[in-house]
Amino acid sequence: LLFPVSNLCGKCRPRDTDLLQPSLNFLYWSLHQTTPCSQQRAVAVLLSNVSLLELLQKVLECTWLWSPPSRPAYLSSEDALLCSGWLLVASLLLYQHRYNTEVHQTLSVDLTEVLNAVIFRNKKPILLLVSIMQFLRAVLQQNFSSSLLVIVGQNTAAGGTQLQPSSLQDTALHPLAMQQVSSLVVSLQNLLVHKDLLLSQAVVACLETLVEYLYVKNQDVALHVASQPWHRFLLFTLLSGGQKSFLQPEVLRLMTLFVRYQSRNIISQKEISQIVHEAAEANIAELPEATSYALHLFLSQV
Repeated sequence: LLFPVSNLCGKCRPRDTDLLQPSLNFLYWSLHQTTPCSQQRAVAVLLSNVSLLELLQKVLECTWLWSPPSRPAYLSSEDALLCSGWLLVASLLLYQHRYNTEVHQTLSVDLTEVLNAVIFRNKKPILLLVSIMQFLRAVLQQNFSSSLLVIVGQNTAAGGTQLQPSSLQDTALHPLAMQQVSSLVVSLQNLLVHKDLLLSQAVVACLETLVEYLYVKNQDVALHVASQPWHRFLLFTLLSGGQKSFLQPEVLRLMTLFVRYQSRNIISQKEISQIVHEAAEANIAELPEATSYALHLFLSQV
């Protein structure tokens, strides 16, 4: 089925949302819900379809064109198509790298536009924001070096101003710039305050990947980002309200991040002891899968 569905997508225009959106979803799930052997063949089939990749290029570009000032709060058919496009491209980046699959057509993405989508949001629906962050994570994990992707706009800051190439930090973090990193971290912190489960999971995962990328590029910058005092206020905000438990997946993942990079001004021995105490009193078998996984990561890191 991958052949006819991918060929059908290649014959469509981005405005054919009723046909494209379920088709791209089928391609996405075909990649994720199959055996490793079939997965490798599926990636090869999709990456050999030049028409499909050209269509995906147009869909990604529509993200910046379909952004009216009065964007509806609900997920429109256009936004749903954009979500499917970004998620599929993120998956193709991941699996192309994993299997070293031959690339017949590259995709071009403006890094400034991607960062601006997260930094400024511009009333984008949460699911679209999550999809773009999934793409950003995939790019960060590969150090912006995927053979499937061409990154443009590296020399422009989040506000549209030209960056000075003389900065040693900017050179070390290339193609990111320190100004972009700072804006992105602040935006991710602000998005966490919304306390939306899906958004929180995506934000924490993106923050984890960003700090890992920074640590490889410049350890001082990574440690600076991980130890910002605002993180502690953010933790108090996440723990306020009805559910004060530390055993929340996003809180545990954040705590794990701070322990990993030794941010003692953010997480103290008191908080670590409190998490261990709550875990000891909890019925581990009844914890949600996301919480169990996050707790395992935290205790392993400690």
